[in-house]
Amino acid sequence: MAKKENKTNAMRILEKMKIPFEMRTYECDEFIDGMQTADLLGMPHEIMYKTLVTVGKSKANYVFVIPIAEEIDFKKAAKAVNEKSLEMLPLKDLTAVTGYIRGGCTAIGMKKKFKTVIQEDATKLEKMVVSGGRIGLQLILLPEDLRKASDAEFADVIRR
Repeated sequence: MAKKENKTNAMRILEKMKIPFEMRTYECDEFIDGMQTADLLGMPHEIMYKTLVTVGKSKANYVFVIPIAEEIDFKKAAKAVNEKSLEMLPLKDLTAVTGYIRGGCTAIGMKKKFKTVIQEDATKLEKMVVSGGRIGLQLILLPEDLRKASDAEFADVIRR
């Protein structure tokens, strides 16, 4: 019996949609932040993005993909998804809500479909890097391809 390649849900979805991507792996047993990940992979911080999951006043969940060095602006983010207010999803709920763990969360292939917003600065990039669906795996793809795969929209949602 051949050994099955250990693909994540995100990778399967990208392949099914015929979206090209590159994988980068790194050794890591537990969560490290995006800056450390970028440094481990020798990649510029500007192209590395993190995935944040929030809860609105309506109790709905929303996903935001922003540069690793930036902070979400909750007012702008709430406006982008037509919510009164937003807060971060409690970490203890992340896996139950998304199917992913901290450090391995990606906007592609969550348990349910959530409204997703990618920081608009990504549109200026040739390529961007996001988590591949598990710790130690990053995916490199075109910003427009991430938008398609996660059915997202672009908006300005970071603090300036």
